[in-house]
Amino acid sequence: MSNLDEWILHGDEMRRPLLVNPKISESSKLIIVGAGLSGLCCAYRIAKKRPDLEIIIHEKSSRPGGVIATWKEDEWVCDVAVNATRPHPAFWRLIDDLNLNSLFKPSNPVAKSRWVLLDGKRHKLTWRTIFKIGPIKLLRSIKRSKSGGLSVSELIPNKQIADAMCLGIVNDTSENVDADFLFPSLTKFGQNPPVKKSKLNKLISQSYPIFSPKKGSIASLKGGMGKLVESLVEQISNLENVSIVYGGESESLDSISKTYNVPLESILWAAPNPKFENNSSKISIFAIGYSFQQVSHIEKGYGTLVPDEDFPVSGILHESDIHHSQRCPKGHRLFRLMVPHNRWDKETDSVLKCAESLLAHNPVIFKKIGERKIPSYTPGHMAKLSQISLECSYVGWSYSGVSITHVIDQSERIAELF
Repeated sequence: MSNLDEWILHGDEMRRPLLVNPKISESSKLIIVGAGLSGLCCAYRIAKKRPDLEIIIHEKSSRPGGVIATWKEDEWVCDVAVNATRPHPAFWRLIDDLNLNSLFKPSNPVAKSRWVLLDGKRHKLTWRTIFKIGPIKLLRSIKRSKSGGLSVSELIPNKQIADAMCLGIVNDTSENVDADFLFPSLTKFGQNPPVKKSKLNKLISQSYPIFSPKKGSIASLKGGMGKLVESLVEQISNLENVSIVYGGESESLDSISKTYNVPLESILWAAPNPKFENNSSKISIFAIGYSFQQVSHIEKGYGTLVPDEDFPVSGILHESDIHHSQRCPKGHRLFRLMVPHNRWDKETDSVLKCAESLLAHNPVIFKKIGERKIPSYTPGHMAKLSQISLECSYVGWSYSGVSITHVIDQSERIAELF
């Protein structure tokens, strides 16, 4: 496969390192630690390519999916973590291979707008936002960031906007987040494409199965991202060379190696690992719904990010506005609230009061639907990955990328090695 072919398949994911032991493809038995989306995708892709290879997925909990989950109550439907995907051919390929085409549709075109709450006022994110940041300052900081290891606050010279972008993705403020990790194409981390970006983008756009996404659009699954996990588990259960072991502790590489009698290079660690997690943060997720009349003053859109730490809510996603499929009862709208624990007094009433001040009073439904732990990606994170001793292989959210497109594309890149 030529370098250009790889870039057409994977796009800017080629900038991110693969933490793979070179001997993994020589394995006669492969142990994947973690039945989250990363582990399931890797098992599916590798097993389809190598039906002769025994693959065991070792999951410490009693359920698959990891952070991916969909909350449902009556006609209310809300994803607890990832709720949609930006355009990337790897995701489209997976949907096509899993025969989920009929459930996968572009998002609502009227719900593209995103806002940031700046000094108490909503600022719409558009190309004009560059003037609020300062175009000359931004160009200088982008140029400086190519030296590597800078924080997002050093890349984007407007703390409120930089914080909003980081909070919406990794639940941390911009001075604590590695710019190379979050924006590798801006900082030019890793290798560069062999052709001009405009030509590459044209070639990539021609490679999408199912439908060609419009620039700036997203797409999602009817019934939530939980459908993706369900389909992967169903497909894997039909593969004779893959099995899932639930309820097994995964304390260390050595314990996994002894349990399954495999060398370390035959272990693909697709779960969080204390070796890489110096710090992490927690976030709670709430669902809140209203009748149309109650929130008629709220413009339809993707959502609003709230960098101001005086608010316990760091982001409001317009769940029922975004998707092609119905996520709430007719005549209603559903919103998802992101609540970082370091900004919250742990009292549910304080979240409700904040939501009512930003949306409307007396919601029809208000519930905490989940809690998540998010790894930290401090400045220099990506550079440090190149120094890791690869006794085994590592894959997933905790390491070189946090988006769902990264996780799914990474499984393809690893499968290509077999």
